[in-house]
Amino acid sequence: MSDLATRGHLLTEQINPNSRDLDRLSALELVDLFNREDAQTLQAIAQARQELARAIEVTSAALRQGGRLFYVGAGTSGRLGVLDAAECPPTFCTPPELVQGIIAGGPSALLRSSESLEDREEDGRAVIGERGVTRRDVVVGISAGGTTPYVQGALQAARDCGATAIAISCVPAEQVTMPAALDIRLLVGPEVLAGSTRLKAGTVTKMALNILSTGVMVQLGKVYGNRMVDVSVTNSKLYDRALRMLADLTGLSRIEAADLLERSQRRVKLALLMHWRGVEAETGEKLLLAAQGNLRAALMSEGEKPSVPER
Repeated sequence: MSDLATRGHLLTEQINPNSRDLDRLSALELVDLFNREDAQTLQAIAQARQELARAIEVTSAALRQGGRLFYVGAGTSGRLGVLDAAECPPTFCTPPELVQGIIAGGPSALLRSSESLEDREEDGRAVIGERGVTRRDVVVGISAGGTTPYVQGALQAARDCGATAIAISCVPAEQVTMPAALDIRLLVGPEVLAGSTRLKAGTVTKMALNILSTGVMVQLGKVYGNRMVDVSVTNSKLYDRALRMLADLTGLSRIEAADLLERSQRRVKLALLMHWRGVEAETGEKLLLAAQGNLRAALMSEGEKPSVPER
């Protein structure tokens, strides 16, 4: 896009009539205005529910076959992708390479603005090759306004190598086209502060990524009921959460739960399987491996029906 070309037609760049007097509002009026405007994020998610569901399905299928999930973005969009990727290992005990966040400008752009680098489409293309993206992988390009050259380049490169390309943006498809097999549009309207897409656009993008990654992990068997049974027990808070999960789900005392957790090498999923199937860690490991890590499937393997509370 030429430096003289206008982006004023984009939904994310338009003037919000509800905030024309923004600089004249009291603090309480500001809070109330933001609250009213942010309500649009829920509606936007609801309108994109079919596309989000499809994204969960195709991504979980890809990861189940050995693929990886990549988020690609610049500025706020890039930071949100990196954040979501970084949360997966502690929450779901996934290897760091399974879900990766890529931001224009690299890690330093997380702390210091490097927005000028978003204009380099060739960098977006190159990073897909550098990460060794293949047809088994999924690449989610995040761009609030949809025009970010870095993201456009990454999506096109992903398609060229046969990967599944998914676009997330906050403008209608008729305003900007994105080279993706699945196009998720989160339409929250103009920002309270014109053009500041770290506001509603950023909020709704974070919501969508929460839904996508959590939904994928649920389908991969990383969750039992609504418990994060694959949590990485790496600090006192998570250790306490693990003990509470075990005690609640098994009826064991906290001391008994602690003993069970240690015998399972601090793996909640394995600990539950050991308790409910009455097996030791080695056998539990084999059952989980055969069930592709799905606790519910492992519990029902070999035709047995152990006494397990409905969750």
